[in-house]
Amino acid sequence: MPEDVRFVGGDKGSEDDHCPAVFIDPTTGDFLFQGRIITDPSVLTMVREHGAIAADEAVVWLPARMRQVIEDALTGFDDERQGHGEPTVKSLLARATRSAVHLEMRDLYLPSPGFDDWKAGGDGRTDRSPWITAVQDAVGRGVKVRRARVVSEPVSDYTRWLHMVTDVNLKAGEDVRWLPRRRAFDLMLPGADLWMFDQRVVLYNFNDGDGQHVPGYEYTSDPRHVAQIVAAFEQVWERATPHEDFAV
Repeated sequence: MPEDVRFVGGDKGSEDDHCPAVFIDPTTGDFLFQGRIITDPSVLTMVREHGAIAADEAVVWLPARMRQVIEDALTGFDDERQGHGEPTVKSLLARATRSAVHLEMRDLYLPSPGFDDWKAGGDGRTDRSPWITAVQDAVGRGVKVRRARVVSEPVSDYTRWLHMVTDVNLKAGEDVRWLPRRRAFDLMLPGADLWMFDQRVVLYNFNDGDGQHVPGYEYTSDPRHVAQIVAAFEQVWERATPHEDFAV
């Protein structure tokens, strides 16, 4: 659930004991509506004609006079809204308070200057100081940062290089584990790589068929979806091998 919400507005014409209101989650741009719960069976029947009402859902009523408040939520708070392409990994890591986990499931990620340098005979090292600082700051706040990689075996040249430079992640404060794909075949894993922050926001990143990064992100804070990702990541983590024990 949100760590913080922005109050957009309430119903000034309500009775004292009822305060319909509209809020926004500043991290994801999601809307929260406070209103009277509808219990009229006839109304609920009409709503169900358009879709089931889940056990953890409720239909709420907001008076028509709150139309302007709802419009303000849609149009007047875009300075904080972060949708497709936002938020960035670093911005969410900077806001995290408890945990950040990263699930990687590809055998090649491009562009990769360090990998190109390594293939050409160099040491494969690049300046990663901005990321190191971001992780160290998070870890210093008490955030547990974990990274799990699902890889094919025999490993690709890219994975061999990636394993070599993972010492930087460890020094920054990350905990890294590796899971061979053959040991993950029976796990129900998402279809794209992801970051998850505080078990609340999931951010997906994408690559094309050749491994090239595709600009833009997709994310969700739906607690039902997040719960599935929590379960999937923990299953990977439980089976995976700590970095220092994983040979390539």
